[in-house]
Amino acid sequence: MGVRNACGMASTPADRIEQALVRIEKAAAARAYACERITQRHAKLRARIEDAVSSLDALIAREATPGEED
Repeated sequence: MGVRNACGMASTPADRIEQALVRIEKAAAARAYACERITQRHAKLRARIEDAVSSLDALIAREATPGEED
């Protein structure tokens, strides 16, 4: 990178642009990771809910069938 001033900031516009691009790339990567995690969690939750609904459907069907009492 370029020369830094007394505050530790890049001294040229090109250096500041480069630093901004690095921050943008880091933020984009973090967001992509977060989106991927949400997608995975959603898929797992959806599968669990589908299983639960299937179990409830089976239970309701069994209870609704007349004449099959224990």
